[in-house]
Order: sequence, then C-alpha cells, then structure tokens
Amino acid sequence: MKLLCAVAALVCLRAPLAQANKSSEDIRCKCICPPYRNVSGHIYNQNVSQKDCNCLHVVEPMPVPSRDVEAYCLLCECQYEERSTATIKVVIVIYLSVVGALLLYMAFLMLVDPLIRKPDAYTERLHNEEQNEDAHSVAAAVASLRGPRPSTVLERVEGAQQRWKLQVQEQRKTVFDRHRMLS
Repeated sequence: MKLLCAVAALVCLRAPLAQANKSSEDIRCKCICPPYRNVSGHIYNQNVSQKDCNCLHVVEPMPVPSRDVEAYCLLCECQYEERSTATIKVVIVIYLSVVGALLLYMAFLMLVDPLIRKPDAYTERLHNEEQNEDAHSVAAAVASLRGPRPSTVLERVEGAQQRWKLQVQEQRKTVFDRHRMLS
C-alpha cells in the first residue's frame, strides 16, 4: 500500500511538469464535416492550438474547390479537446495495484486455507449416515455440533455450514428416498 501511495505521489508531482509541455496526444482539434455535394462526410483530427481550432487549419487537404471552402467550413463543427494523460495513468496504476493485491490475497488464502482447516470428521460421519439412513444418527450428529461453543469465527462459520449440510442431506433423503415432503 505504501508503494501504491509513493507511485501515485510521484506521478502527481510529475503532472505539473507535463502540463507545461503538453504532448501531442493530450490536445487536439476535432472537426466533424457532414456530406457536402459530391464529398462524403469525414472526421478530421489535428494537433493544433486552441486559437487555430477551425476548419481552415484542421481540414487538410481541403476536399472541395476553393470557391466552396467557406460554405463547406460553415457546415463543419470543430471542437478543441484536452485530456490529462497523467491522471489516466495514475488511475490505471491504482486499478492494477488493487487488482494485483486482490490476486495475491486470493493466492495467499488458497495456500493457507488447507493449513488452517483441520481434518474434518464430519465428512466421514456424513458418508456413514448416507449408507445407514437412520434418523436418530442425524439428530445425534446435529446435537454433537451444537455442543461447546466454537472459539473462532472460522469455527462458527464451519459449524453453521455443517448444520446446513446436514439439513439439506436430511431433506434429500426425505424427499427422494421416502417420497415425502417436509412440513
């Protein structure tokens, strides 16, 4: 995170220097000229100053004869556009940094998760219950999960997940094996 702040600060400090020397991609004049007589419509882009942003300076080569230039230029709409590539670069760096940090966090969790989880005796019990189909063993397993209160948030979440899995398994047995709906 400190690296991200340092990069953002460096780019922001460099931005005023870049403002003085506007690169050709930061400014442009865009003229949109509609069809005129036998000439099709066209969009012209030139890197010119704001005072020169008009049809006469931007439209090159002029597609109409010299006597029709004034009428053609009156139809064209020219706009001066300016953007800050430094700001765009800062936003991209921040975005990529956040995405990279999230990917690193995901990889960390994928590596650490198996180490945190203990061997689960619940899954062995669940497989035995599927074979046995005894309703009393399911009730005993639920009661054993409700025993002492788990100490960590992860254990509480896992306990709730295991209880939910037991309920779903019991519903499946009831509906598919016994062909009864739960009330």
